Amino acid sequence: MTKLKLGLQLGYWGALCPGENHTQLAQEAEKLGFDSVWTAESWGNDCFTPLSWIGAQTSRIRLGTSVAQLSARTPTACAMATLALDALSGGRMILGLGVSGPQVVEGWYGQPYSKPVTRTREYVDIIRKVLAREAPVTSDGEFYPLPYEGPGSWGMGKPLKPITHPLRADVPIFIGAEGPRNVAQTARIADGWLPLYYSPYRQEVYADQLVDAPEGFEISPTVMVFINDNLEEALYPVKAMLGFYIGGMGSAKRNFHKELMGRMGFPDEAEEIQRLFLEGRRDEGVATVPDQFADEISLCGPKERIREKLQDWEKSPVTSLLINGDQQMLRDMAELVL
Repeated sequence: MTKLKLGLQLGYWGALCPGENHTQLAQEAEKLGFDSVWTAESWGNDCFTPLSWIGAQTSRIRLGTSVAQLSARTPTACAMATLALDALSGGRMILGLGVSGPQVVEGWYGQPYSKPVTRTREYVDIIRKVLAREAPVTSDGEFYPLPYEGPGSWGMGKPLKPITHPLRADVPIFIGAEGPRNVAQTARIADGWLPLYYSPYRQEVYADQLVDAPEGFEISPTVMVFINDNLEEALYPVKAMLGFYIGGMGSAKRNFHKELMGRMGFPDEAEEIQRLFLEGRRDEGVATVPDQFADEISLCGPKERIREKLQDWEKSPVTSLLINGDQQMLRDMAELVL
């Protein structure tokens, strides 16, 4: 059985900056023995700035991006941010990466969403070359050629290696992957995986994709936790999240979250949820989310029920649970897990 670790998932900001609240939560998590704290980005705040702010006000907890979007910066720029934050924090950085989706990549970053698996592999390869600092960095890849010699080039590009010596050449790289090919590649090229949904009761969904995972490979899903004696009330926010992701994100043509729910055993329900959301019937879409699915990927209900469910997570390949909540929630989960 796996001895589970806990991570604090702060996600991305909403309409307003969370101010000192996120820092205080991270400091409390560190006191309680949490292993890591994670920040995210969408089309609002970036992930590195708040993580560096938190890192300056903590001393031991690992600092992860969950996730840094590939299209937001070139791989060398991402490696520079990683190098800097790892050095300033004394070697606490975890670089979590993800391709995002076509709506964000093409609508926000103005780049084509093509060959995400290939693009991820090139991106990781360049970052590892930068951090290794063994030679000037070159790449003959399709998406990130170094030096660049394409249209508009002056033909003066020179292979470079970072001026600053990285504190660690082996900063852990995690990837937020959903599709089967991306998950399988993650097991081969990364140090960890950040699943969006994971069910310890359906390990067969990912088993074939993880066969190449090396020893020490970390699996850190975000798991929603709601402690409430009323299970129906506890599950509602999980169902609301699932309804929005499965029905309201992506498009009618392609929604990776909906496809994942289908692979996890609920294809008909996923189709119906999307149909209802696209028709503007959101409440009905949320109600259509199966309680079973919401329950399997979360920890909901009375404390004792959650304690029993944690035994099922410990029997899975999962190494860390990334959770969000107030300080009392963090204390309750530290008591249950740590």
